[in-house]
Amino acid sequence: MDTTLITGANRGIGLEFARQYAADGWRVLACTRHPQKSAALNTLAAEYPGQITVHALDVADHAQIEKLARSLTDESIDLLLNNAGIYTSCHKDDNIDQEAWIRAFLINTIAPLKMAQAFAPQIDCGSRKTIVAISSKMGSIADNSGGGSYIYRSSKAAVNMVIKSLAIDLKPAGIIAVVLHPGWVKTDMGGPNALISATKSVSGMRNVIRNLTLADSGRFIAYDGQMVPW
Repeated sequence: MDTTLITGANRGIGLEFARQYAADGWRVLACTRHPQKSAALNTLAAEYPGQITVHALDVADHAQIEKLARSLTDESIDLLLNNAGIYTSCHKDDNIDQEAWIRAFLINTIAPLKMAQAFAPQIDCGSRKTIVAISSKMGSIADNSGGGSYIYRSSKAAVNMVIKSLAIDLKPAGIIAVVLHPGWVKTDMGGPNALISATKSVSGMRNVIRNLTLADSGRFIAYDGQMVPW
């Protein structure tokens, strides 16, 4: 049975990943900051007893990441899904909120690298050896024609570079690292006017993940399989 560890699994895309992978027979290590407040995730876990386990994790806290990694020392992780993220808006005339900017980088950029480092032994033991970061076209420099959103755009552009470097560094170990664009998804973050459902987004991304090879490592891929410009 394959195993995936998913950050930010309590709602939206993360919850849908947990639902679809569990339905497909995977073991799911579902991480959320507040397990006791994650009603939808707990309900899903109850539908798959022993298959979905819920773990407390704030990805901005490196001590929590290290503690979780130690508690899961004996696990083999086939797929690490760095899904947890926040959207913080900042436009050209806004006052710069330094703390908000730093927090966005802690969660959107630094956390995926820390997760990859902390869980490297478990990933190396997995059969699929895959690390995914959920990014966004808003982190694409070439695709930016709208401006604004300085904090979010920069944090996602930065995680793209993190994963690109990881792909190079981990290639000798046979580990795949890619960035995925989920599309504009109808979630709390994407809003009601978004173009696609979480079900469609996650189904597409799972299809991309399913067909990844080491030759794809370091790529920026959309949920529909199209390459995204850097």
